[in-house]
Amino acid sequence: GGTVSTYVERLMAAVEAKNPGELEFHQAVREVATSIELLLEREPVYREAKILERMIEPERVLMFRVPWVDDHGEIHVNRGFRVEMSSAIGPYKGGLRFHPTVDLGLLKFLAFEQVLKNALTTLPMGGGKGGADFDPKGKSDAEVMRFCQSFMTELQRHIGPNTDVPAGDIGVGGREIGYLFGQYKRIKNEFTGVLTGKGLEWGGSLIRPEATGYGAVYFAHEMLLTREDSLEAKTCLVSGSGNVAQYTVEKLMDMGAKVVTLSDSEGFVLDPAGIDNEKLTWIMELKNERRGRISEYAERFPGVTFTPYDPTADANPLWSVPADCAFPSATQNEINAKDAANLLAGGVYVVSEGANMPTSPEGVEQFVQAGILYGPGKAANAGGVAVSGLEMAQDSLRMAWPREEVDARLKEIMKSIHKQCRQTAEEFGTPGNYVNGANIAGFVKVADAMLDQGLV
Repeated sequence: GGTVSTYVERLMAAVEAKNPGELEFHQAVREVATSIELLLEREPVYREAKILERMIEPERVLMFRVPWVDDHGEIHVNRGFRVEMSSAIGPYKGGLRFHPTVDLGLLKFLAFEQVLKNALTTLPMGGGKGGADFDPKGKSDAEVMRFCQSFMTELQRHIGPNTDVPAGDIGVGGREIGYLFGQYKRIKNEFTGVLTGKGLEWGGSLIRPEATGYGAVYFAHEMLLTREDSLEAKTCLVSGSGNVAQYTVEKLMDMGAKVVTLSDSEGFVLDPAGIDNEKLTWIMELKNERRGRISEYAERFPGVTFTPYDPTADANPLWSVPADCAFPSATQNEINAKDAANLLAGGVYVVSEGANMPTSPEGVEQFVQAGILYGPGKAANAGGVAVSGLEMAQDSLRMAWPREEVDARLKEIMKSIHKQCRQTAEEFGTPGNYVNGANIAGFVKVADAMLDQGLV
Protein backbone atom coordinates (compact mmCIF):
# COMPACT_ATOMS: atom_id res chain seq x y z
CA GLY A 1 0.00 0.00 0.00
CA GLY A 2 0.89 3.66 -0.35
CA THR A 3 3.35 5.12 -2.82
CA VAL A 4 6.78 3.60 -2.80
CA SER A 5 9.48 6.26 -2.74
CA THR A 6 11.31 7.48 -5.82
CA TYR A 7 14.44 5.72 -4.52
CA VAL A 8 12.76 2.32 -4.58
CA GLU A 9 11.11 3.01 -7.95
CA ARG A 10 14.44 4.09 -9.49
CA LEU A 11 16.15 1.04 -8.02
CA MET A 12 13.44 -1.31 -9.31
CA ALA A 13 13.55 0.23 -12.79
CA ALA A 14 17.30 -0.43 -12.86
CA VAL A 15 16.90 -3.98 -11.52
CA GLU A 16 14.22 -4.82 -14.08
CA ALA A 17 16.22 -3.34 -16.97
CA LYS A 18 19.40 -5.16 -15.94
CA ASN A 19 17.75 -8.51 -15.12
CA PRO A 20 14.96 -8.90 -17.67
CA GLY A 21 12.54 -11.79 -17.15
CA GLU A 22 13.76 -12.63 -13.64
CA LEU A 23 10.33 -12.11 -12.08
CA GLU A 24 10.86 -13.86 -8.73
CA PHE A 25 14.11 -11.94 -8.27
CA HIS A 26 12.34 -8.62 -8.95
CA GLN A 27 9.63 -9.64 -6.45
CA ALA A 28 12.12 -10.46 -3.69
CA VAL A 29 14.13 -7.26 -4.21
CA ARG A 30 11.03 -5.06 -4.24
CA GLU A 31 9.76 -6.51 -0.97
CA VAL A 32 13.07 -5.87 0.77
CA ALA A 33 13.58 -2.43 -0.78
CA THR A 34 10.09 -1.36 0.30
CA SER A 35 10.70 -2.51 3.89
CA ILE A 36 14.13 -0.94 4.28
CA GLU A 37 12.90 2.42 3.01
CA LEU A 38 12.05 3.16 6.65
CA LEU A 39 15.70 2.49 7.55
CA LEU A 40 17.21 4.43 4.62
CA GLU A 41 15.30 7.57 5.66
CA ARG A 42 16.73 7.28 9.16
CA GLU A 43 20.28 6.18 8.21
CA PRO A 44 21.33 7.80 4.92
CA VAL A 45 24.80 6.17 5.11
CA TYR A 46 23.40 2.90 3.70
CA ARG A 47 22.05 4.75 0.70
CA GLU A 48 25.24 6.77 0.12
CA ALA A 49 27.33 3.58 0.26
CA LYS A 50 24.89 1.98 -2.23
CA ILE A 51 24.61 -1.05 0.03
CA LEU A 52 21.38 -2.40 -1.47
CA GLU A 53 22.66 -1.87 -5.01
CA ARG A 54 25.74 -3.92 -4.09
CA MET A 55 23.75 -6.56 -2.21
CA ILE A 56 21.45 -7.37 -5.14
CA GLU A 57 24.39 -8.00 -7.47
CA PRO A 58 25.78 -11.50 -6.81
CA GLU A 59 29.48 -11.60 -5.95
CA ARG A 60 29.77 -14.46 -8.44
CA VAL A 61 27.51 -16.60 -10.62
CA LEU A 62 28.61 -20.02 -11.90
CA MET A 63 26.70 -21.65 -14.73
CA PHE A 64 27.86 -24.93 -16.25
CA ARG A 65 26.98 -27.92 -18.42
CA VAL A 66 26.01 -31.18 -16.70
CA PRO A 67 26.09 -34.12 -19.14
CA TRP A 68 24.95 -37.56 -17.94
CA VAL A 69 23.76 -40.92 -19.28
CA ASP A 70 20.45 -42.57 -18.35
CA ASP A 71 19.86 -46.30 -17.75
CA HIS A 72 19.11 -46.85 -21.45
CA GLY A 73 22.39 -45.33 -22.56
CA GLU A 74 20.79 -42.09 -23.75
CA ILE A 75 22.75 -38.86 -23.19
CA HIS A 76 21.15 -35.88 -21.45
CA VAL A 77 22.47 -32.36 -20.95
CA ASN A 78 21.31 -30.22 -18.04
CA ARG A 79 22.38 -26.81 -16.84
CA GLY A 80 23.97 -26.40 -13.40
CA PHE A 81 24.18 -23.20 -11.34
CA ARG A 82 25.63 -21.71 -8.20
CA VAL A 83 24.81 -18.12 -7.26
CA GLU A 84 27.34 -16.88 -4.68
CA MET A 85 25.45 -13.84 -3.47
CA SER A 86 27.14 -12.49 -0.35
CA SER A 87 30.08 -13.50 1.83
CA ALA A 88 29.98 -10.40 4.05
CA ILE A 89 29.30 -12.33 7.26
CA GLY A 90 30.56 -15.82 6.41
CA PRO A 91 31.04 -18.45 3.70
CA TYR A 92 28.24 -18.69 1.12
CA LYS A 93 25.52 -20.97 2.48
CA GLY A 94 22.29 -22.13 0.90
CA GLY A 95 20.61 -25.02 -0.81
CA LEU A 96 20.75 -26.77 -4.17
CA ARG A 97 17.44 -27.23 -5.99
CA PHE A 98 16.92 -29.92 -8.67
CA HIS A 99 13.68 -29.07 -10.48
CA PRO A 100 12.71 -28.47 -14.14
CA THR A 101 11.80 -24.83 -13.35
CA VAL A 102 15.29 -23.92 -12.11
CA ASP A 103 16.79 -20.96 -13.93
CA LEU A 104 19.05 -18.04 -13.03
CA GLY A 105 16.26 -15.66 -11.95
CA LEU A 106 14.73 -18.20 -9.58
CA LEU A 107 18.10 -18.95 -7.96
CA LYS A 108 18.98 -15.24 -7.63
CA PHE A 109 15.73 -14.69 -5.71
CA LEU A 110 16.48 -17.65 -3.44
CA ALA A 111 20.09 -16.52 -2.92
CA PHE A 112 19.04 -12.95 -2.11
CA GLU A 113 16.48 -14.18 0.45
CA GLN A 114 19.12 -16.55 1.85
CA VAL A 115 21.53 -13.69 2.60
CA LEU A 116 18.99 -11.99 4.89
CA LYS A 117 17.70 -15.26 6.35
CA ASN A 118 21.22 -16.38 7.30
CA ALA A 119 21.91 -13.00 8.90
CA LEU A 120 18.81 -13.46 11.08
CA THR A 121 20.01 -16.83 12.44
CA THR A 122 22.79 -15.13 14.49
CA LEU A 123 25.28 -17.58 12.90
CA PRO A 124 28.23 -16.53 10.69
CA MET A 125 26.93 -17.53 7.24
CA GLY A 126 26.77 -15.67 3.94
CA GLY A 127 24.18 -16.43 1.28
CA GLY A 128 24.13 -18.51 -1.89
CA LYS A 129 21.88 -20.87 -3.83
CA GLY A 130 22.31 -23.32 -6.68
CA GLY A 131 20.95 -26.31 -8.48
CA ALA A 132 20.01 -27.60 -11.90
CA ASP A 133 17.03 -27.92 -14.24
CA PHE A 134 17.15 -31.70 -13.65
CA ASP A 135 14.04 -33.57 -12.49
CA PRO A 136 14.78 -36.39 -10.02
CA LYS A 137 11.13 -37.53 -10.23
CA GLY A 138 10.82 -40.87 -11.98
CA LYS A 139 14.61 -41.38 -12.19
CA SER A 140 16.35 -44.48 -10.82
CA ASP A 141 18.88 -44.25 -7.99
CA ALA A 142 21.61 -45.03 -10.53
CA GLU A 143 20.52 -42.17 -12.79
CA VAL A 144 20.37 -39.74 -9.88
CA MET A 145 23.84 -40.89 -8.80
CA ARG A 146 25.32 -40.33 -12.26
CA PHE A 147 23.72 -36.90 -12.48
CA CYS A 148 24.98 -35.90 -9.00
CA GLN A 149 28.50 -37.10 -9.81
CA SER A 150 28.58 -35.12 -13.05
CA PHE A 151 27.16 -32.03 -11.30
CA MET A 152 29.71 -32.20 -8.47
CA THR A 153 32.65 -32.79 -10.82
CA GLU A 154 32.25 -29.16 -11.87
CA LEU A 155 30.84 -27.66 -8.67
CA GLN A 156 33.74 -28.95 -6.55
CA ARG A 157 36.08 -26.36 -8.09
CA HIS A 158 34.06 -23.55 -6.56
CA ILE A 159 33.02 -24.74 -3.08
CA GLY A 160 34.69 -25.71 0.19
CA PRO A 161 34.09 -25.71 3.96
CA ASN A 162 35.39 -22.14 4.29
CA THR A 163 34.18 -20.86 0.91
CA ASP A 164 30.73 -22.14 0.03
CA VAL A 165 28.76 -24.86 1.79
CA PRO A 166 25.68 -26.02 -0.16
CA ALA A 167 22.75 -27.94 1.31
CA GLY A 168 19.58 -29.57 -0.01
CA ASP A 169 16.40 -27.89 -1.21
CA ILE A 170 13.50 -29.04 -3.43
CA GLY A 171 14.54 -32.25 -5.24
CA VAL A 172 17.74 -32.61 -3.21
CA GLY A 173 17.30 -34.83 -0.15
CA GLY A 174 19.50 -37.24 1.78
CA ARG A 175 20.08 -39.48 -1.25
CA GLU A 176 21.32 -36.64 -3.44
CA ILE A 177 23.49 -35.10 -0.70
CA GLY A 178 25.13 -38.52 -0.21
CA TYR A 179 26.05 -38.90 -3.89
CA LEU A 180 27.25 -35.28 -4.09
CA PHE A 181 29.39 -35.66 -0.96
CA GLY A 182 30.90 -38.95 -2.12
CA GLN A 183 32.03 -37.39 -5.40
CA TYR A 184 33.44 -34.29 -3.68
CA LYS A 185 35.44 -36.44 -1.27
CA ARG A 186 36.71 -38.61 -4.09
CA ILE A 187 37.91 -35.69 -6.23
CA LYS A 188 39.33 -33.51 -3.43
CA ASN A 189 40.73 -36.38 -1.35
CA GLU A 190 39.53 -34.74 1.84
CA PHE A 191 36.76 -35.33 4.34
CA THR A 192 35.38 -31.90 5.25
CA GLY A 193 32.02 -30.38 6.06
CA VAL A 194 31.48 -29.06 2.54
CA LEU A 195 27.76 -29.95 2.41
CA THR A 196 25.07 -29.96 5.09
CA GLY A 197 22.20 -32.40 5.44
CA LYS A 198 24.66 -35.30 5.52
CA GLY A 199 23.90 -38.77 6.93
CA LEU A 200 24.46 -39.17 10.69
CA GLU A 201 27.24 -41.72 10.21
CA TRP A 202 29.31 -39.37 8.05
CA GLY A 203 29.16 -35.91 9.56
CA GLY A 204 25.46 -35.07 9.66
CA SER A 205 23.66 -33.46 12.59
CA LEU A 206 20.76 -34.73 14.63
CA ILE A 207 17.56 -32.65 14.09
CA ARG A 208 18.76 -31.45 10.65
CA PRO A 209 15.99 -33.26 8.71
CA GLU A 210 13.42 -31.93 11.17
CA ALA A 211 14.80 -28.40 11.48
CA THR A 212 12.89 -26.39 8.86
CA GLY A 213 9.50 -27.84 9.81
CA TYR A 214 10.12 -27.71 13.56
CA GLY A 215 11.44 -24.16 13.24
CA ALA A 216 8.36 -22.93 11.37
CA VAL A 217 6.19 -24.35 14.17
CA TYR A 218 8.41 -22.85 16.90
CA PHE A 219 8.12 -19.49 15.12
CA ALA A 220 4.31 -19.76 15.00
CA HIS A 221 4.37 -20.65 18.71
CA GLU A 222 6.45 -17.52 19.48
CA MET A 223 4.03 -15.33 17.48
CA LEU A 224 1.02 -16.82 19.31
CA LEU A 225 2.68 -16.21 22.70
CA THR A 226 2.57 -12.46 21.98
CA ARG A 227 -1.24 -12.80 22.12
CA GLU A 228 -1.21 -15.18 25.10
CA ASP A 229 -2.37 -17.94 22.78
CA SER A 230 -0.98 -21.37 21.81
CA LEU A 231 -1.16 -24.06 19.11
CA GLU A 232 -3.20 -26.35 21.37
CA ALA A 233 -6.35 -27.62 19.55
CA LYS A 234 -5.76 -25.34 16.54
CA THR A 235 -6.79 -26.60 13.09
CA CYS A 236 -3.83 -26.27 10.73
CA LEU A 237 -3.39 -26.36 6.96
CA VAL A 238 -0.05 -27.64 5.67
CA SER A 239 0.82 -27.68 1.96
CA GLY A 240 3.48 -29.86 0.38
CA SER A 241 4.38 -33.37 1.55
CA GLY A 242 8.17 -33.31 1.43
CA ASN A 243 10.70 -32.83 4.20
CA VAL A 244 9.42 -29.45 5.45
CA ALA A 245 5.74 -30.47 5.45
CA GLN A 246 6.39 -33.81 7.15
CA TYR A 247 8.22 -32.38 10.15
CA THR A 248 5.86 -29.41 10.39
CA VAL A 249 3.05 -31.96 10.85
CA GLU A 250 5.09 -33.94 13.40
CA LYS A 251 5.83 -30.88 15.55
CA LEU A 252 2.26 -29.54 15.27
CA MET A 253 0.96 -32.88 16.57
CA ASP A 254 3.46 -32.62 19.49
CA MET A 255 2.02 -29.18 20.26
CA GLY A 256 -1.54 -30.54 20.34
CA ALA A 257 -2.66 -29.04 17.01
CA LYS A 258 -4.70 -30.84 14.35
CA VAL A 259 -3.36 -30.96 10.77
CA VAL A 260 -6.01 -31.61 8.11
CA THR A 261 -4.23 -31.14 4.74
CA LEU A 262 -1.13 -32.09 2.73
CA SER A 263 -0.46 -31.73 -1.00
CA ASP A 264 1.87 -32.42 -3.92
CA SER A 265 1.99 -31.12 -7.48
CA GLU A 266 -1.05 -33.22 -8.45
CA GLY A 267 -3.52 -32.17 -5.75
CA PHE A 268 -4.28 -32.05 -2.04
CA VAL A 269 -5.73 -34.38 0.60
CA LEU A 270 -8.20 -33.33 3.27
CA ASP A 271 -8.34 -35.44 6.43
CA PRO A 272 -11.03 -33.96 8.71
CA ALA A 273 -10.10 -36.37 11.53
CA GLY A 274 -6.55 -34.99 11.49
CA ILE A 275 -3.24 -36.68 10.74
CA ASP A 276 -1.99 -38.92 13.58
CA ASN A 277 1.34 -40.67 14.21
CA GLU A 278 0.36 -43.83 12.36
CA LYS A 279 -0.75 -41.86 9.30
CA LEU A 280 2.37 -39.66 9.34
CA THR A 281 4.66 -42.70 9.50
CA TRP A 282 2.82 -44.10 6.47
CA ILE A 283 3.10 -40.76 4.60
CA MET A 284 6.85 -40.58 5.28
CA GLU A 285 7.32 -44.09 3.93
CA LEU A 286 5.18 -43.20 0.88
CA LYS A 287 7.10 -40.02 0.04
CA ASN A 288 10.64 -40.85 1.21
CA GLU A 289 10.99 -44.55 0.38
CA ARG A 290 8.44 -45.37 -2.33
CA ARG A 291 8.41 -41.85 -3.81
CA GLY A 292 4.66 -42.17 -4.38
CA ARG A 293 1.93 -39.55 -4.79
CA ILE A 294 -0.10 -38.01 -1.96
CA SER A 295 -3.38 -39.19 -3.60
CA GLU A 296 -2.53 -42.71 -2.30
CA TYR A 297 -3.12 -41.40 1.25
CA ALA A 298 -6.81 -40.91 0.40
CA GLU A 299 -7.03 -44.50 -0.89
CA ARG A 300 -5.34 -45.90 2.21
CA PHE A 301 -7.24 -44.19 5.05
CA PRO A 302 -11.03 -43.83 5.51
CA GLY A 303 -12.61 -40.37 5.48
CA VAL A 304 -9.76 -38.76 3.53
CA THR A 305 -10.59 -37.02 0.24
CA PHE A 306 -8.19 -36.15 -2.59
CA THR A 307 -8.85 -33.10 -4.78
CA PRO A 308 -6.81 -32.94 -8.00
CA TYR A 309 -5.45 -29.51 -8.97
CA ASP A 310 -6.95 -27.81 -12.00
CA PRO A 311 -4.13 -25.90 -13.74
CA THR A 312 -6.62 -23.36 -15.12
CA ALA A 313 -8.11 -22.51 -11.69
CA ASP A 314 -7.42 -19.05 -10.26
CA ALA A 315 -7.06 -20.32 -6.68
CA ASN A 316 -5.82 -23.38 -4.78
CA PRO A 317 -8.80 -25.08 -3.05
CA LEU A 318 -6.51 -26.20 -0.19
CA TRP A 319 -6.42 -22.59 1.08
CA SER A 320 -10.25 -22.46 1.21
CA VAL A 321 -10.43 -25.07 3.97
CA PRO A 322 -11.56 -23.33 7.21
CA ALA A 323 -8.75 -23.34 9.81
CA ASP A 324 -6.81 -21.32 12.39
CA CYS A 325 -3.24 -21.64 11.08
CA ALA A 326 -1.56 -22.17 7.72
CA PHE A 327 1.94 -23.49 7.06
CA PRO A 328 2.70 -23.17 3.32
CA SER A 329 5.53 -25.69 2.85
CA ALA A 330 5.51 -26.49 -0.87
CA THR A 331 7.08 -23.83 -3.12
CA GLN A 332 7.28 -20.14 -4.11
CA ASN A 333 4.10 -18.19 -4.96
CA GLU A 334 1.72 -20.98 -3.93
CA ILE A 335 -0.58 -18.42 -2.25
CA ASN A 336 -1.90 -15.78 -4.65
CA ALA A 337 -4.16 -12.80 -3.84
CA LYS A 338 -7.33 -14.92 -4.07
CA ASP A 339 -5.84 -17.68 -1.91
CA ALA A 340 -4.86 -15.11 0.75
CA ALA A 341 -8.43 -13.75 0.76
CA ASN A 342 -9.77 -17.32 1.07
CA LEU A 343 -7.47 -18.04 4.02
CA LEU A 344 -8.60 -14.91 5.85
CA ALA A 345 -12.25 -15.66 5.06
CA GLY A 346 -11.76 -19.20 6.41
CA GLY A 347 -10.63 -17.86 9.78
CA VAL A 348 -6.86 -18.28 9.45
CA TYR A 349 -5.00 -15.80 11.66
CA VAL A 350 -1.54 -17.41 11.83
CA VAL A 351 0.61 -17.98 8.72
CA SER A 352 4.14 -19.33 9.19
CA GLU A 353 6.03 -19.92 5.96
CA GLY A 354 7.98 -23.17 5.69
CA ALA A 355 8.63 -22.60 1.97
CA ASN A 356 10.61 -19.70 0.50
CA MET A 357 8.38 -16.79 -0.62
CA PRO A 358 5.22 -18.93 -0.88
CA THR A 359 2.98 -15.85 -0.80
CA SER A 360 2.62 -13.38 -3.69
CA PRO A 361 3.12 -9.64 -2.91
CA GLU A 362 -0.66 -9.03 -3.07
CA GLY A 363 -1.19 -11.89 -0.63
CA VAL A 364 1.46 -10.54 1.76
CA GLU A 365 -0.21 -7.13 1.67
CA GLN A 366 -3.56 -8.68 2.67
CA PHE A 367 -1.99 -10.57 5.60
CA VAL A 368 -0.17 -7.47 6.85
CA GLN A 369 -3.24 -5.23 6.48
CA ALA A 370 -5.46 -7.78 8.24
CA GLY A 371 -3.04 -7.66 11.17
CA ILE A 372 -2.75 -11.44 11.43
CA LEU A 373 0.35 -13.20 12.78
CA TYR A 374 2.31 -13.55 9.54
CA GLY A 375 5.84 -15.00 9.65
CA PRO A 376 7.64 -14.55 6.30
CA GLY A 377 9.88 -17.40 5.12
CA LYS A 378 13.18 -15.65 5.72
CA ALA A 379 12.30 -15.62 9.43
CA ALA A 380 9.93 -18.58 9.87
CA ASN A 381 11.86 -21.18 7.86
CA ALA A 382 15.37 -20.15 8.95
CA GLY A 383 15.52 -23.14 11.33
CA GLY A 384 16.78 -25.32 8.50
CA VAL A 385 19.83 -23.25 7.70
CA ALA A 386 20.35 -22.55 11.41
CA VAL A 387 20.82 -26.26 12.11
CA SER A 388 22.98 -26.47 8.98
CA GLY A 389 25.18 -23.87 10.67
CA LEU A 390 25.26 -26.07 13.78
CA GLU A 391 26.16 -29.05 11.54
CA MET A 392 29.12 -27.03 10.18
CA ALA A 393 30.27 -26.30 13.72
CA GLN A 394 30.09 -29.98 14.67
CA ASP A 395 32.02 -30.94 11.50
CA SER A 396 34.78 -28.44 12.37
CA LEU A 397 34.99 -29.85 15.88
CA ARG A 398 34.81 -33.45 14.53
CA MET A 399 32.09 -34.27 17.02
CA ALA A 400 28.32 -34.76 17.21
CA TRP A 401 26.06 -33.03 19.70
CA PRO A 402 23.15 -34.94 21.26
CA ARG A 403 19.64 -34.48 19.91
CA GLU A 404 18.42 -32.47 22.91
CA GLU A 405 21.27 -29.98 22.57
CA VAL A 406 20.63 -29.32 18.88
CA ASP A 407 16.86 -29.04 19.42
CA ALA A 408 17.39 -26.65 22.35
CA ARG A 409 19.72 -24.51 20.21
CA LEU A 410 17.17 -24.52 17.37
CA LYS A 411 14.42 -23.37 19.76
CA GLU A 412 16.63 -20.58 21.10
CA ILE A 413 17.56 -19.44 17.58
CA MET A 414 13.89 -19.31 16.48
CA LYS A 415 13.09 -17.36 19.65
CA SER A 416 15.90 -14.94 18.89
CA ILE A 417 14.81 -14.50 15.25
CA HIS A 418 11.26 -13.79 16.42
CA LYS A 419 12.50 -11.26 18.97
CA GLN A 420 14.72 -9.44 16.43
CA CYS A 421 11.84 -9.21 13.94
CA ARG A 422 9.34 -8.05 16.52
CA GLN A 423 11.60 -5.45 18.15
CA THR A 424 12.84 -4.10 14.81
CA ALA A 425 9.27 -3.75 13.51
CA GLU A 426 8.35 -1.75 16.63
CA GLU A 427 11.49 0.37 16.44
CA PHE A 428 10.57 1.43 12.90
CA GLY A 429 6.97 2.27 13.71
CA THR A 430 5.25 -0.80 12.23
CA PRO A 431 4.52 -2.99 15.27
CA GLY A 432 3.52 -6.57 14.49
CA ASN A 433 4.81 -6.32 10.90
CA TYR A 434 7.23 -9.25 10.79
CA VAL A 435 7.97 -8.57 7.10
CA ASN A 436 9.51 -5.18 7.88
CA GLY A 437 11.14 -6.57 11.02
CA ALA A 438 12.83 -9.47 9.20
CA ASN A 439 13.94 -7.42 6.20
CA ILE A 440 15.37 -4.53 8.22
CA ALA A 441 17.07 -6.69 10.87
CA GLY A 442 18.68 -8.97 8.29
CA PHE A 443 19.71 -6.07 6.06
CA VAL A 444 21.34 -4.09 8.89
CA LYS A 445 23.54 -7.00 9.93
CA VAL A 446 24.86 -7.59 6.40
CA ALA A 447 25.05 -3.86 5.59
CA ASP A 448 27.15 -3.07 8.67
CA ALA A 449 29.57 -5.88 7.80
CA MET A 450 29.84 -4.50 4.25
CA LEU A 451 30.53 -0.96 5.53
CA ASP A 452 33.28 -2.29 7.81
CA GLN A 453 34.96 -4.26 4.99
CA GLY A 454 35.21 -1.42 2.48
CA LEU A 455 34.21 -1.35 -1.16
CA VAL A 456 34.65 -5.03 -2.10
